[in-house]
Amino acid sequence: MKILKYTLAILSCAIIISCSSDDDGSGEVLTGQTGNLIIKFDNGVADQDFIFGTTYNKSNGESYKLDNLKYIVSNIRFTDIEGNIFEYPTADNVFIVDEMDGNNAGEIFITLSNVDAADYVSITFGVGIDQERFLLGADGQGEFLEHAAEEGMMWSWASGYKFIRLDGTYSSATIDNEALNVHMGSVGTSLDNYKEVTLALGNNARVRTDKTPEIHIKSDISRVFDGATSVNFMDGYDQVHTDAIETAVIATNIQGMFAVDHVHNE
Repeated sequence: MKILKYTLAILSCAIIISCSSDDDGSGEVLTGQTGNLIIKFDNGVADQDFIFGTTYNKSNGESYKLDNLKYIVSNIRFTDIEGNIFEYPTADNVFIVDEMDGNNAGEIFITLSNVDAADYVSITFGVGIDQERFLLGADGQGEFLEHAAEEGMMWSWASGYKFIRLDGTYSSATIDNEALNVHMGSVGTSLDNYKEVTLALGNNARVRTDKTPEIHIKSDISRVFDGATSVNFMDGYDQVHTDAIETAVIATNIQGMFAVDHVHNE
C-alpha cells in the first residue's frame, strides 16, 4: 500500500511539473528556445498600393503625391497567449521604415532575432522616440542617432527627432502642385508626440527555433490626413513641423493608420 501511495505521489508531481512548464498548450516545452520573427510593413493609401509620384485624393477634394515617405518605429514588444510580454532589447529596438528601402512590391522588412519562443497574440510598438530614450543623450542613443541624421529624421533647428516624414506636393481646386512637407515629431522635452500602437494578430505568431513567423502590417497613409481628424492642406497642414497643435493632430491620426493583415507562420 505504501509503495502504491509513493507511486501516486511521484506521478502527481510529474503531472504538476509538466503542466507548469512553459509550453504552447499542446505539451511542447518552449523554455530556453528562441527564434526569429519578421515584421513586414506594407504602405498603402486606403485600398490602393502606395507608389511614389502617384496622385491620391483626400476626403475634402484636395489631392497629394509624395516623393519621400519614412517613419520611425521603436519599443517593439509582443504579448503571448499566456499574457507574458517579450520586449526586444532596447539598444536595438528602434528602426526607420523607409519606403525607398521597399522591395518591388513596396514591402519593408524588419527581422528580429533571439525572440523568446511562444505563441504571440498581439504586437505593440511606438511611433517615434519616447522621452526615456531621448533623455539618454547622444551616447545612450548609440548609432541610431547618426543613422537618423543621415536619413533626415532630425530637426536642423531644434533638438529632437522627426517621427514621420512625408514630402511631396498637393493640389486643390485653386492651387496646383504646391509644396507638401509633413514632419511630425517631438521637440526635446517641451513637445512630446510619441504614441504607441497595439494590434491583435488574428492568428498567433508561433516563434520557434525552426519557425520564423512573418507579421504583415499594412500602413494606410491616407489616415495621416483623414484619420481621427480630417485636416485640410489649405488650413496649414501643408507644412507641419513643430507646431504643438498641428503635430499633435498628425500624431493621433498616425496611431490609427496601422493594421495587421495576416500572420504567416513558416
